[in-house]
Amino acid sequence: MDLFDDLPEPTQTSVMSYDSNSSSDLLCLILLQFQSQLEHSIPQEEEEEQEEEEVEKRLKRKRCVADENEAIREEVKKVFKEGLPVLRGYVASRRGERDEMQDAHLLLPDMSSCLPGHLSRVSYFAVFDGHGGARASRFAAENLHHNLAKNFPSGETENVDRLIKKCLLDTFRQTDEDFLKKASSQKPAWKDGSTATCVLLVDDTVYVANLGDSRAVLCRMESAEDQRKCVTLSLSKEHNPTIYEERMRIQRAGGTVRVLGVLEVSRSLGDGQYKRCGVISSPELRRLQLTANDRQEHTVARS
Repeated sequence: MDLFDDLPEPTQTSVMSYDSNSSSDLLCLILLQFQSQLEHSIPQEEEEEQEEEEVEKRLKRKRCVADENEAIREEVKKVFKEGLPVLRGYVASRRGERDEMQDAHLLLPDMSSCLPGHLSRVSYFAVFDGHGGARASRFAAENLHHNLAKNFPSGETENVDRLIKKCLLDTFRQTDEDFLKKASSQKPAWKDGSTATCVLLVDDTVYVANLGDSRAVLCRMESAEDQRKCVTLSLSKEHNPTIYEERMRIQRAGGTVRVLGVLEVSRSLGDGQYKRCGVISSPELRRLQLTANDRQEHTVARS
């Protein structure tokens, strides 16, 4: 029996990929600085010396930009050489009617540098929907990926799926324990909680870990009878007390159907006051294997 709840194979087409353009802001900043420096007036007696310095600075900036662009090109070449999709992440948020934004997110199109060298690319995208405050969601956004890097399996092995599952479970548990420890040390104690949906792409395999009611959906363009249509596929499972399995687990732990009539999710990070009533931090895990025929897919994670 497989450890993961495998998703169906694509029929014809799949993930559209994009490149990570992390240096664009830096490049624009350099150009703006360059333009602003040209506007400064230079005293006549220092003009020649200043011009020489400016020329040297411009050449240095151009070399830096060229080196950065070359590094990006080499990374893209590496990804294409390995036959892997190139990724780009986008995010949009809205506070709504709340007094503060309680959602958090993190987009890491490439976090391979802090992971074992045998992997061509590891990408991490996550959304966190906070409740009772923004501290749990922000803590998860700032720390969960660091715990993931610490727990990530090292060395080549045949049991990659099993080890990544253990890594994700340990990562969520550790992040939850770290936040609860910090929350309990405050006066008064923090009562914040958060859902979590994390999409982890390891080479050509997608792993989704979620808890709570935040979701991940795969939008795939497929061709049928000379027509293209968008097919959606859920990558996550909602956890709330209205689901039979979750309700029974909560009741066995001594909780009620809405977890003491307050919390609407049955799994979360934080929420220390409800951990003894059946609220757990163990995520649901799913896996999707990308194939050579994948060409156009979009994964949407929402909180």
